[in-house]
Amino acid sequence: MHADTSPRSTRGPAVTDENEGPVLRVSGLSKRFGGTQALKDVDLDIAPGEIHALIGPNGSGKSTLIKILAGYHHAEAGAVAELDGEAFDLGQVTGSRHDRLRFVHQELGLVGELSATDNLALSRGFARTAVGNIRWSEMERRTTALVERFGLGIDVRRPLSTATPVQRAVVAIAAALQGWEGRRGVLVLDEPTAVLPPGEVARLFDIVREIRDAGAGVLYVSHRMDEIFALANRVTVIRGGRRIATRPVAELTPRSLAELMAGEERETAYRPRLPSAPAEAVSAPTEAVLEVRDLWAGPLRGIGFDVARGERLGITGLVGSGHEVVPYAVCGAYPGPVRGKMRLTERSGRWVDAREAGALNIPLVPADRAGEGVIGDFSVGENLTLPLLDRLRARAGRLHRSRESALADEWIRRVGVRTAGRGARITTLSGGNQQKVVVARCLAQRPPALALCEPTAGVDIATRLQLYELIERQADDGMGVIVSSSDTEDLLALCTRVLVVRDGRIVREISGRDITERALVHATEGTE
Repeated sequence: MHADTSPRSTRGPAVTDENEGPVLRVSGLSKRFGGTQALKDVDLDIAPGEIHALIGPNGSGKSTLIKILAGYHHAEAGAVAELDGEAFDLGQVTGSRHDRLRFVHQELGLVGELSATDNLALSRGFARTAVGNIRWSEMERRTTALVERFGLGIDVRRPLSTATPVQRAVVAIAAALQGWEGRRGVLVLDEPTAVLPPGEVARLFDIVREIRDAGAGVLYVSHRMDEIFALANRVTVIRGGRRIATRPVAELTPRSLAELMAGEERETAYRPRLPSAPAEAVSAPTEAVLEVRDLWAGPLRGIGFDVARGERLGITGLVGSGHEVVPYAVCGAYPGPVRGKMRLTERSGRWVDAREAGALNIPLVPADRAGEGVIGDFSVGENLTLPLLDRLRARAGRLHRSRESALADEWIRRVGVRTAGRGARITTLSGGNQQKVVVARCLAQRPPALALCEPTAGVDIATRLQLYELIERQADDGMGVIVSSSDTEDLLALCTRVLVVRDGRIVREISGRDITERALVHATEGTE
């Protein structure tokens, strides 16, 4: 996705009189989750009429900061927050001052089966008569007045599932701006272009500028540097939970901003064992266990790659680049149209149409553990053996319970799941132990290749290291592993080769000891 980055688009109207105080000021913002320091003494201020970008690597603390502003998390003692000079409680979700902080999250929070009118009413209530009946005509007039300022011709009575991505984004913005007309405040936009096709990005930019020109402050969270240089007046960089810098965008270049994001190379707690030969020795696998050719799915535009026996291949990119689609498409789990071909050389060696990728039986560790990975009403053992039931049936077709129990116990022990037993409900386990069960379920199938998407999301440090060791052992035994991740630590710790995806295409390959945090940041941002 490439926005207009010309000087005309970079500059906007001057920020309101610089002698006027900021509309939002936050100082000393800290937050710890157990042993993890998510934020440490972060300061942030946003002026009225300013688009202020917030950028940083994955895991830098951006999401935690937004959730504290939204009232989802409480800040630690000592944090100070002011709206127009009036203090408010970080973590408070009601009250007129906090109500002037509005949010449009990446997932938008809309119900596709409902109309724009219904969606706006869900967030701010329905207009009713004295006896409680809904005044539908007034609701539709209100909704129309809110959305028509953006000039997209939205039918406020039709289900949002029929709307375009940018129309849905406009409805989410309109919902956030209800009751805010003429009042100073801050609109927080979290990766607003992540689901938009390139042709609709420019229109959204115009909408953001309209909001800025009306005097609001905009906190614009994005991974995309072209968007920051097209829109923002200032940018704040956070890394490792700390504010690294706040600079006028006009004083920066894409490369200098990437350098602020990357910082000094850091030592990670875990790095993969690499061959003693030069990096080039692992850059071109020769004994492929999985071959993928001309793969199209969602944003992917005809990518191809091989995974060698024993290789841990990383696939990464910015949000919406398409890297997150790869494991689902390879495993036959992508819900949309796909095309291309692939084959597992260790099995039949036959090329399979991408639409039939599920026939290859490559297991998937999905990104959404709660929604896609586990069945909450099932036990630990039932979740673990679910894909193996055909192998566990007796002659009469009934499940061989003793074999199922033995298999579950074996894998609980092998991956180190901490549980009261295989009969315990899966939801009684921590997130990290649930993830171990999902990984064990895949490994129990003894596949020649495995695909993982965001494998350590939401797990503690100790479990993260255990998962790294477990995956490395499987690769040492010859399994080919695909790791799709936006977490730099995962890529540094696990991968012997990384493919960087941008706008649906593979644009860079990094191998061996050349896989560094700095190289990954520059490659994903396109600032090499």
